[in-house]
Amino acid sequence: MRKSWFTIIYTLFSVFSGGAFAQKKLDSLGKQANLPTCIQYALEHQPLVRQSVIDQEIADRTVRSTLSAWYPQLNAGYNVLHYLQLPVTLIPDATTGERRPVALGAQNTSTVSFSLTQSVFSRDLLLASRTADVYRLQATQATVSNKIDVVVNVSKAFYDLILTQRQVDILTEDIARLQRSLQDASNQYQSGIVDKTDPQRARIALNNTLAQRKQYTDQVGAKYQVLKQLMGYPPTIPLNVTYDTLQLTNEIALDTTLLANPQNRIEYQLLQSQGQLLEANVRYNRWAYLPTVNANANYNLLYQNNFFGQLYNQSFPNSLIGLSVILPIFQGGRRIQQLKIAELQVNRLEWDLAALRSAVDAEYAQALSNYKGNLANYLALRENLALAEDVYRVVNLQYRSGIRAYLDVTVAEADLRTARLNVFNALYSVLISKLDVQRALGEIRF
Repeated sequence: MRKSWFTIIYTLFSVFSGGAFAQKKLDSLGKQANLPTCIQYALEHQPLVRQSVIDQEIADRTVRSTLSAWYPQLNAGYNVLHYLQLPVTLIPDATTGERRPVALGAQNTSTVSFSLTQSVFSRDLLLASRTADVYRLQATQATVSNKIDVVVNVSKAFYDLILTQRQVDILTEDIARLQRSLQDASNQYQSGIVDKTDPQRARIALNNTLAQRKQYTDQVGAKYQVLKQLMGYPPTIPLNVTYDTLQLTNEIALDTTLLANPQNRIEYQLLQSQGQLLEANVRYNRWAYLPTVNANANYNLLYQNNFFGQLYNQSFPNSLIGLSVILPIFQGGRRIQQLKIAELQVNRLEWDLAALRSAVDAEYAQALSNYKGNLANYLALRENLALAEDVYRVVNLQYRSGIRAYLDVTVAEADLRTARLNVFNALYSVLISKLDVQRALGEIRF
């Protein structure tokens, strides 16, 4: 009884402590979630990854189940029979030699049997033994492939979200500046310094920016849900994404001198594992001419009596041991055709590998080209941002001094806003293209 209560208490403690730990982790992500923590959470909770882990366990259990046939197989059987009419046997008469029908046996019969079978040689079990490790490896590689997909997808969704958030922040800063400009233009109009077109232009610019910010603000909520879905994060629990712009800028660097090696790609490794299984299948079909050998042992307890109530009063045991050999001789050419099919499957896989090698080279070349182009564009736009800030500062001062028209200020403000948005769009493109390059190189590993 004590042991029972201890088990119950321990189980409840494990459940509540595990739930408390999970809730603590959710609370932590709800307050501050950067890219590494989002990826780590996704690798632990994303349904696709969890399914892959279960598939690994299923593969391991399947291998163990198949290999268990190498162990002795012990079976027991029981039956009870009642003859409504006893079987008849023709027995020759001792004097005349004439065969007469005689009913033999007991009215009631029961048998308790025990059988032991040991596989000595079987091509099915030999194939299972030689492919067990490859089969497990293939399941592991499938999990790795799904994890790579999760990392790339979560990273892209994270960058997309923070880009939109940053666009909202930029537009909010512009709105504050435009509101000051509108106030200044209105004051100058009321003082008779400028005509009414200046505050009207300021109002137009402000309204356009407010509408643009509303559009981006609505997108932030949708992109949060996309990120949660890719992470396997509960959709109704808050998630607060944090980032460091300087750190993101520092992360754009990439070694562009590397060469693509298809063997580093998980897709190539999966094809290699599949190739090992197909080659094993070729050997398996070549073994079709080999016999299947089993050792057998049986022990039977036979009970017979004409009266059912006395059926189990006496037993008549018998036992035997033996060896069975099954040798396939002719199957209509099926073995030859299956062997040819297995060999053709190996040849087809070689073309799959060749196609993948070519695709990896093309994918890497395209990804590297995009990265270099996006990086050059980002560097140019960052320089443009510095120039736009300086132009706006000078034009605004000249406007306040009465040298420039407000139209020039409006154009400078628009150029500055566009330059700031373009810089973050370019930074997003660089980070995304860097992920594509890393994936093409096979650098995202687990």
